[in-house]
Amino acid sequence: MHEGTRINGKDQLYDWIEAIYGALTHASYIFPSDTNLTCTLTALDTANTWSSWAEIEDNTGGTTLKLSAVFASNPGHITAIQEETLSEVNTVYMVQISYGASKAHITEQRFAGGTRFDDADNHAVFHAPEIPAGETVYYRMKTATAVADTVTVHFRYHVHT
Repeated sequence: MHEGTRINGKDQLYDWIEAIYGALTHASYIFPSDTNLTCTLTALDTANTWSSWAEIEDNTGGTTLKLSAVFASNPGHITAIQEETLSEVNTVYMVQISYGASKAHITEQRFAGGTRFDDADNHAVFHAPEIPAGETVYYRMKTATAVADTVTVHFRYHVHT
């Protein structure tokens, strides 16, 4: 039997195990949240140069929905990004995802169009750090071409409740 550190009569090890279990088992969701919505990321029109940071949002029009809204009240994680369509199939894309005013790093990815390495239907899963509640989620992107290439994507995420 484990003799863990007791705080206020509770075994700290069991609290840690419960927290780890909670982090590993969760319901996940998709952004954008419907089949008629898209999320388009755009590169700068200069080859191999990062675009400015921009908030991740869908194409709802009029009232766009922002990925940040899913983390408004609770912290959570982005766990995957799925590339759906690419404007240029013969180039390499790089995307960085961050949160907050300081642009705290979440993840970065490199992928390419179907005539390079992979089909556009590329799914990247990652174990990203937690996004604190109320933080804004950003992206920036670059490509190997000197045009403002785009990629439509969706994100898989979960929140802690």
